[in-house]
Amino acid sequence: MSGKPRLTYLNGRGRMESIRWLLAAAGVEFDEVYLETKEQYDKLIKDGFLLFQQVPLVEIDGMKMVQTRAIMSYIAGKYNLHGKDLKERALIDMYVEGISDLMQMILMFPFSPPDAKEKNLESIKERATNRYFPVFEKVLKQHGQDFLVGNKFSWADVQLMEAILAVEEKLPTVLSGFPQLQVFKTKMSNVPTIKKFLQPGSPRKPPPDAHYVETVLKVFKK
Repeated sequence: MSGKPRLTYLNGRGRMESIRWLLAAAGVEFDEVYLETKEQYDKLIKDGFLLFQQVPLVEIDGMKMVQTRAIMSYIAGKYNLHGKDLKERALIDMYVEGISDLMQMILMFPFSPPDAKEKNLESIKERATNRYFPVFEKVLKQHGQDFLVGNKFSWADVQLMEAILAVEEKLPTVLSGFPQLQVFKTKMSNVPTIKKFLQPGSPRKPPPDAHYVETVLKVFKK
């Protein structure tokens, strides 16, 4: 056993990608196991690895952790990315929850029927530009600091950076009305651990393609 966290999921973004982002931002190397068949998934359930019969599964510090939010909260706490006190933690959690709502739309987009893709893309754009990005634009403008909470790099910054890049892949000009977020994106891109994660050959996964969608449907079919 290498002592590195071990991540079990499919070879694609999905719900594991935010966990990869957070571990990478904390400077933590990890190993990955990729599910490719329903049999592999069923065996994990049968062997008692999946508490709620769901992945992501992260093996860390002798625990077999499931549930994305719980995993990320543990990682953020362990690597000092969860604020210095309860109030900061509450703010970070609040921002993370908001970003997660936007990320859920992005997560489901590849599974949209062809005739719904345009409508769903429009929904992502509308939510990003009218509901979510304005919040973070305002926060950064009001306190004039580099990071969202306590002027210190946190879980919320990592999540926001992931969301910005994910939306930009679909809507390249989405930040045009958000100067603070443009500056934030540039600064975050230069945080050494994030910069490394954004380089080719890192554990960051590419945007979901037809093969990924097909594998997801095959592994999790009822």
